[in-house]
Amino acid sequence: MRAILTAGRYFREKFNVNVYKVPISIFGFTCPNIDGSVAKGGCIFCENESFSPNLEHNTERPKRFFLQPNTSHNPYLDFQLLQLETQFKKTQTSLRKKFGAKKFIVYFQSFTNTYAPLETLKALYTKALGFEDVIGLSIGTRTDSISSDVLEYLAELALKHEIWVEYGVQSSYDQTLQRINRGHDSANIASSITLTRQYGLNVCTHMIFGLPQETQEMMLESVKFALSLDVQSFKFHPLYVVKKTALAHDLNKGAFTPITEEVYIDTLVKAVGLLPSHVMIQRVSAGIGDTSLLAPDWCYDKHLQMLKIRQAFARNGWSY
Repeated sequence: MRAILTAGRYFREKFNVNVYKVPISIFGFTCPNIDGSVAKGGCIFCENESFSPNLEHNTERPKRFFLQPNTSHNPYLDFQLLQLETQFKKTQTSLRKKFGAKKFIVYFQSFTNTYAPLETLKALYTKALGFEDVIGLSIGTRTDSISSDVLEYLAELALKHEIWVEYGVQSSYDQTLQRINRGHDSANIASSITLTRQYGLNVCTHMIFGLPQETQEMMLESVKFALSLDVQSFKFHPLYVVKKTALAHDLNKGAFTPITEEVYIDTLVKAVGLLPSHVMIQRVSAGIGDTSLLAPDWCYDKHLQMLKIRQAFARNGWSY
């Protein structure tokens, strides 16, 4: 049976210890398709608080404030640095106790984590890399929110640290990107990932299966598109619908039908079959186990979802 190159296996082989990612959500970050720079309202499926386990819901925060790359002054940088440290230490302690984690990668997860002034990014990234037992960063962002200056800085960090840039690709089809209000096209995806790889940086691409009006063939073509750009890793997600999103409105109108568990797993198996053995897989499932989930029901129980995925992989001679 062939062992799929998971994140756990990749980092354990490279660093000889258990490495875990610590998700971080920083106040003041947003996305250019939320603030009106390229679109308004965000992606039709996105309600960031649902996807951000470390986003504080009950702590006192400064007044409404959002960064952009051209913001001249960040009055809340000290608050952001404190927020970063508080979140990291809390999650680090939990991961040590629960999983015996030895080393950590700080994962800037929520919103677009390069969509801010370079000096703010430098302060946050430097602070994160200074935490005990941190070996690197993984930075979630969009392909329309990266610059040569940021990539040059990340490439400098990569000389001594493990640095990953995670791009939300989702699909390679322009009609889909427009339909989900992404705010950029596939040409932008290709140019930004190509530039990132030219700086020698590791790229992880997020792909969503089940986007509106996409066929299985389209989903697999998007995987091939990403592979053609020399990416090093994938995260695969089924599209699920949560409250307070545009997609929830479409669902309620009967204008959107979620992907079935059977079709998702079949597509996932075919996608994994396309990947060279050196390409790492960081995620194969997604869901949310609370009342914010509207559909599909099978995304409520991620443990059962993973059991079925592992069984499907085993039938193909793979261990995950």
